[in-house]
Amino acid sequence: MVLTEWIAFVCILGFLIASLFVHKLQNTVIWGLKPWKWVVLVLVIFSGRLVTEWFINFLVFLIEMNFLLKKKVLYFVYGLKKSVQFFIWLGLVLLAWGLLFIRGVKRSKKASQVPNYITRALVGCLIGAGIWLVKNLLVKLLASSFQCTRFFDRIQESIFHQYVLRTLSGPPLMEMAEKVGSTASTGHLSLRNLKEKAEAKEEVVDVDKLKKMKQEKISAWTMKGYIDEEDLLRFMKKEEVDNVLPLFEGAAETGKIKRKSLKNWLVNVYLERKSLAHSLNDTKTVIEELNRLVSVIVLIMDIIVCLLLMGFLTTQILVFISSQLLLVVFLFGNTAKTVFEAIIFVFVMHPFDVGDRCVVDGVQMTIEEMNILTTIFLRYDNEKIFYTNTVLSTKSISNFYRSPEMSDSIEFAVDVSTSIKSTKALKAKIKTYLESKPQHWRPGHNVVVKEIENVNKMKMALIVTHTINFQNNGDRNSRRFELNLELKFFFEELGIKYQLLPQEVHLRYVVSAPPAFQP
Repeated sequence: MVLTEWIAFVCILGFLIASLFVHKLQNTVIWGLKPWKWVVLVLVIFSGRLVTEWFINFLVFLIEMNFLLKKKVLYFVYGLKKSVQFFIWLGLVLLAWGLLFIRGVKRSKKASQVPNYITRALVGCLIGAGIWLVKNLLVKLLASSFQCTRFFDRIQESIFHQYVLRTLSGPPLMEMAEKVGSTASTGHLSLRNLKEKAEAKEEVVDVDKLKKMKQEKISAWTMKGYIDEEDLLRFMKKEEVDNVLPLFEGAAETGKIKRKSLKNWLVNVYLERKSLAHSLNDTKTVIEELNRLVSVIVLIMDIIVCLLLMGFLTTQILVFISSQLLLVVFLFGNTAKTVFEAIIFVFVMHPFDVGDRCVVDGVQMTIEEMNILTTIFLRYDNEKIFYTNTVLSTKSISNFYRSPEMSDSIEFAVDVSTSIKSTKALKAKIKTYLESKPQHWRPGHNVVVKEIENVNKMKMALIVTHTINFQNNGDRNSRRFELNLELKFFFEELGIKYQLLPQEVHLRYVVSAPPAFQP
């Protein structure tokens, strides 16, 4: 395509030069116009796109030089590049047509009809190109605002995680900078064993292989130690290490990254990156669907504008079109209302993204796919459930992913005869256990007595706050399991039990009747 445009540009430019300097062509008149005017018009029509592309590329280069770090500016520049180029090209065609074929050319009224129709058609096309440019600008504004608002923090976090992985997988740059000219490092992280008897023993694990390792292969057989702050300082600056340690469970307090924490972090990074990719892809699909829908409306508007400018829309035609529009509204009014409500739900309300765990109608489900009109949920048993977005807009939706750190409660019952001393001892042990795991539980738990039932049972509840929300239900259940086991151990240690009230039992001796027949 580009080669064809260049060949046409060179050939037409040659004809233009010939029409200006060849004496025979200078005196030739075609339909009352000099040949060079026709050649200029043909040059603008067939090579104007190439020239405007040069101009737009130069303009983009200047913008990049001044706004390189302002990503939003470049996003709009590249997104509107084609539309602006087409608008300028049509403007040049209209300008060339008006200056060369309309201005200063005397024609009869009948002979002027065709040029006037062409002029009106070009004006209509230029107006249509302007409306199309405005449409693209509004869609880009919506997409930019929507994606920046919803995904900026997640994208930034994902990029930082990727930086950490690549840094730890590469050579120890900090160590190499300190030992310039020394022997090249192996680029491996040192994992020291936690056992005291093996303190001197040092094992080496290739982090690059670790990143490629499948989840089921990461076990105690492949990792037998921890990574400390000194190891990280071989790869990163002190400020970066301070930002990396809180990513791993328990590392901020101890300064050591255990194998389980590293494994969980790698798995979570993979799942979060996968979820983010699905969210961005579905968002792009939704925006493209909206763009196609708006494009159809804008195209109809452009056709109507062109017909109005050319004078083809008479009163009878307008009445006919109006009657047809009323029929279309009658037939598709509800559909248009549904589409509009769905757009408002997706782009304005937007209560969830792909991968979020939500509760709809009392059922926990994960968002599998989002579209303009429908949303697909995945239930706990992998059953796919389809909801129309207009129906979802009328429901109350609970979103675990967007929730802050969430509270949980564990209810249990003890015998009403349990002493106050034992109850206080139980509360003290619960407090000690929760404070020993700050990576799992926030301070400020509460143990309350809900009620005393039947003068023999005291219902109690332990209210705690997780350091996570319930997006990952497996982590929540694992923590509850450990906490319930600890409560059972405390009950056994303190002798706290629950006994049913004595039940009145009535016994009655019944003498069996003798057999009717005796041999």
